Amino acid sequence: MKKVLIVNGPNLNMLGIREKSVYGAETLQDIAQKVSDEAKILGMDFDFIQSNHEGEIIDKIHDARGKYDTIIINPGAYTHYSYAIRDAVKAVEIPTIEIHLSNIHGREEFRSKSVIAPVCVGQICGFGSKSYILAMHAAKMQD
Repeated sequence: MKKVLIVNGPNLNMLGIREKSVYGAETLQDIAQKVSDEAKILGMDFDFIQSNHEGEIIDKIHDARGKYDTIIINPGAYTHYSYAIRDAVKAVEIPTIEIHLSNIHGREEFRSKSVIAPVCVGQICGFGSKSYILAMHAAKMQD
């Protein structure tokens, strides 16, 4: 059974409250439930975490080595400037999929650049909570 670590970065704990016009009305707990439902269908196991702290995210990525087949990460604002998270993803050598609820390429200029995407196997963005579901399907297909 494939095991996936889903990492959610800063402010994602505020989903359903902040900028509903951009991120929607679903909470992170709602998304976790959708992922759980899909994981059962796909025959996959997952852990779902959220942190507003860069170091904690890095520690979770480091701890994933040897425990998970794939990492799915929504790095939030760290997408655009966390070379430390990028280096952690690269170091653990676990296929990683970067995801975003909104289309980061269609928003403010500073949001269109990801420093993490180049060390990931792919990026999914712009599909709201379905970005997580699409990433689970992509993780299922990873060797």
